[in-house]
Amino acid sequence: MIPTTKTSLKYFLTAIFFAVMSHFTVSAQTADEEKKEEIAEKFDAGKMIMEHIGDAHEWHIWGEGKTRVALPLPVILYTTKGLDVFLSNKFRNDSNTYQGKNNYKQEENNHIVILNDAGKVDEEATAKMWDISISKNVASLFFSAICILLIFGSVAATYGKNPNVAPKGIQSFVEPLIIFIRDEVAKPSIGEKHYEKFVPYLLTVFFFILFNNLLGLIPVLPGGANLTGNIAVTMVLALLTFIITTYNGTKHYWHHIFAMPGVPKPILIILTPIEILGVFLKPFVLMIRLFANMTAGHIIALSFFAMIFIFGEMNTGAGFGVSVVSVAFTVFMGLLELLVAFLQAYVFVLLSAMYFGSALETGHDGHDHSIDI
Repeated sequence: MIPTTKTSLKYFLTAIFFAVMSHFTVSAQTADEEKKEEIAEKFDAGKMIMEHIGDAHEWHIWGEGKTRVALPLPVILYTTKGLDVFLSNKFRNDSNTYQGKNNYKQEENNHIVILNDAGKVDEEATAKMWDISISKNVASLFFSAICILLIFGSVAATYGKNPNVAPKGIQSFVEPLIIFIRDEVAKPSIGEKHYEKFVPYLLTVFFFILFNNLLGLIPVLPGGANLTGNIAVTMVLALLTFIITTYNGTKHYWHHIFAMPGVPKPILIILTPIEILGVFLKPFVLMIRLFANMTAGHIIALSFFAMIFIFGEMNTGAGFGVSVVSVAFTVFMGLLELLVAFLQAYVFVLLSAMYFGSALETGHDGHDHSIDI
């Protein structure tokens, strides 16, 4: 059948219509993809998460860019030209630089470097520079230390005035925890004979970790710092436990490590290096456990928050649903982190007490205080 002119014209117009519509459809899809890419570039979830869990020379409160509000902290740098002290908001300019005794620049990872006259990083001068600034974690450390001293100074003063009075206020909260650490952690793990001299250290570490864990769950100033999720802080705490354990190690403890009684000498060639390695692995496990657990909790909660902005701004239609799910999971993670805050403080102190108990082992009480990790 030969098509008529009218039919051919109809087919021709139909083809033009679909061609034009397909062009607009492709253009709309391209524009939508460009918009999504632009939003993806605008909101960097990874950068947001790392800024919140990392250390910084300022205490971020809210906003980004021109609307950014942050509390500047003192930057203290000691270089070959002497001491340089200034506030971190001096870096809030287009080039992120500050001209003091040297020309300093703050990089994206909050690391401060020294620039030469050509504007390049002076590697030699930067390597010799000492950065002893009051960063966010340092400020949080000072704040928590002052609060702990005030709280327990007040509790001690109350006991000093009238030791027989019933506990009230903050005293009624800390007294059960003190008794629990003393009677349920120190005594069983270290022993009735030696536990008393280790209780002050165990209580100090427990309340320090607990207070900073709880402070890190508060999203606004003075909370929000990830102090116990900082590997340097957990390393120092683990190092203190290691030093105390090593210093108080008995002859039987060291003999058990270097030449385990009752083991054939050929086996000691393999076993002794493992036991020596275990001495260093125990504090390493303490350090990593606290650091990893606290950091992971913050990352998960912040990831759910980030999903709200990613899906919401991309106009995928899933923004509202994702926000509901994200908020629900964030609340759940907040409650879980509240439990973890207490649990990690307890676990750190419990393992420290067990290490002390194993170091004080005499071998005459019939009990094996050694522990496996």
